[in-house]
Amino acid sequence: MLENLKIVYHQGKQFIPDVTSAKVPGIFRGRPVISLEKVDEHELQLVCPVGAIETSPVRIDLGKCTFCGECARRFPTKIEFTKDYKISTNIRERLVVTEGEDRTIEVDPTKVRSDVHRVLGQSLKLRQISAAGDNSCEWELNAANNVQFDMSRFGIDFVASPRHADGILITGPISENMAEPVQLCYDATPAPKIIVLAGTDAISGGIFGDSPAIDRSFLSKYPIDLYIPGNPCHPLTIINGLKDLTRKK
Repeated sequence: MLENLKIVYHQGKQFIPDVTSAKVPGIFRGRPVISLEKVDEHELQLVCPVGAIETSPVRIDLGKCTFCGECARRFPTKIEFTKDYKISTNIRERLVVTEGEDRTIEVDPTKVRSDVHRVLGQSLKLRQISAAGDNSCEWELNAANNVQFDMSRFGIDFVASPRHADGILITGPISENMAEPVQLCYDATPAPKIIVLAGTDAISGGIFGDSPAIDRSFLSKYPIDLYIPGNPCHPLTIINGLKDLTRKK
């Protein structure tokens, strides 16, 4: 017993005690901040490979952004990516960051359906659908429930069947071949149910946005309850987004 206690003392906690204020090491890119410095806006716009940057005023759509960081490297005095990982929201327009603004991106609790808080506030089970994803977001979803992030301690889990789920979480741009399975999975999920889009590909199509091989018509039929941006989305972004959606402030 003493030896076990010594090991625990030496190693410390294996999980992150507070997922709302944890520090992210390394080269993680979170919410960008755009200064008011004048630059060649046309050149800045051309830097983005997915058309996430608009001009007059300069704006970055995090629903399209691949977080490659090329705009910040080319224009370091204009754009800086912070380590703010709490960038999930239930309002699509909030994913657009405008120059001169340094605002947080968050879930608006007034726009959350009352039954989400009432029914799903203590336990949330999701059926994850990889709709032609590249497995990057899927890996991060797996990581969200590893020993470090431990998403299950908040009552949030993934389940094997939509009939056991409270909603679906989609990764990938939704290919033609996956359009029908996504619909079938949603139909099999009992009400009240939510739809979560995780990652750039799911939110906007990402680099596949203009491809004729995708079919995103499903997304036009139903309101989206949560957008989790990132390419891929970070486990802390995933956990904080789902917590903010289902828990009352």
